[in-house]
Amino acid sequence: MTYTGEGGRRPRGVWRRETAVVAIAFVFCLLGGVMQVDDTLAAPPAAACVIAAVSCAVLPVRHRAPLAALAATTALGVLVPPLGLLLTPLIAAPALITAYAYALAARTERRAASAVLLTSAALAASVPAFGDFSWKDASRMGVVAVFPLLAGAFGHSVRNRRAYLAAVEERARRAERSRDSEARRRVAEERVRIARELHDLVAHQITLANAQATVAAHFFDARPEQTRKSLRELVETTAHALDELRATVGLLRQTGDAATPAEPAPGLSRLPELIESFHRAGLEVSVRQEGTARPLPPGVDLTAYRIVQEALTNVAKHAGTASARVRLDWTRDRVTVTVTDDGRGSPAVPATPPRPGASPAPDRPPGYGLIGMRERATAVGGHLRAGRRPEGGFLVTARLPLPPVEDTTRKADATTRGGRAPDAVTGGERAGDGKAGEAP
Repeated sequence: MTYTGEGGRRPRGVWRRETAVVAIAFVFCLLGGVMQVDDTLAAPPAAACVIAAVSCAVLPVRHRAPLAALAATTALGVLVPPLGLLLTPLIAAPALITAYAYALAARTERRAASAVLLTSAALAASVPAFGDFSWKDASRMGVVAVFPLLAGAFGHSVRNRRAYLAAVEERARRAERSRDSEARRRVAEERVRIARELHDLVAHQITLANAQATVAAHFFDARPEQTRKSLRELVETTAHALDELRATVGLLRQTGDAATPAEPAPGLSRLPELIESFHRAGLEVSVRQEGTARPLPPGVDLTAYRIVQEALTNVAKHAGTASARVRLDWTRDRVTVTVTDDGRGSPAVPATPPRPGASPAPDRPPGYGLIGMRERATAVGGHLRAGRRPEGGFLVTARLPLPPVEDTTRKADATTRGGRAPDAVTGGERAGDGKAGEAP
């Protein structure tokens, strides 16, 4: 382990390990001093004790100054032959330890290799530099030269191993962070999707219920029959709103909960029902179709329906008019949904004037209808434009992509073989006795 802190107190276990390393190196140095040049054993001389003590005293600084410790222990190893001692790997143990430490802590591999090679060459060159040179000196020189290289190679391998483990841990941390961020992103997307779906449902149904309740309140005294009719329609609207809300909230049920049957996602096949609901609320809606209608993918079908629903809801709430127009333009690669009105842009008023003395509806903050429509169109690869018309009123135009004609034709053929071919707009069988593109 490399210690880079200055003045920090080391743990007790580190001190014990350092003490053990210094003690073992001192014992090895003394054992090396026991061996004499004439291959006899004798008590370690005073020079061997000095070399062992000084070189081992340098070892504790190898963590903070590994290059200086390596240079000091190498210089002490070079002084062994001039002092009449036998240079062996045992007496050069402190130099081997510092060579390992420097290979472990060097900034670059080139520096580590250069320092270890210089240490090996200096120790090996000190053998024949003093006294006669024999074949025994040659073998001893080779052994002394190899051991620093082995220590440096071992330090380099340990360093690579630690770097590999650190990289693995870092990748694991990055993967954990990426998983967390991906989970948060998906949760945010799901929250936006559910909020958009609930907004479309609640805004549409509550707008219709508000219009029906306003009509009922206006005719309460003068026309009881009309009041009862409006109240019946209000009950139907709220019941339908509760059903759709229950089906949407059911998407939040966890896996394993009791499954409840839910009706299919709405599409352009339910456009007549949507138009009829606005008609009951006092908004006359005309539908026009250009081109040849064909089946839509589920996502595009739902998007087209929700855009028409939200646009008509905005007309009923804010346009101040009793009529709106829906147009569907079919081409080979897209369907264009257009909703227009001639309103004044003020909050919606019922077709019949309110009762005398009734307080006007308070101003409300802007909602998320246009934002939701744009998000829906973008999610399926289309785009939406909305704004005021120069001649008055408001215009919403959504261009949604269609699958290739070949795929659609194949699907239509399969549907025809299985039964009746549904109309892409009304969902029913083509009557063949009305104008093309007109809704019932």
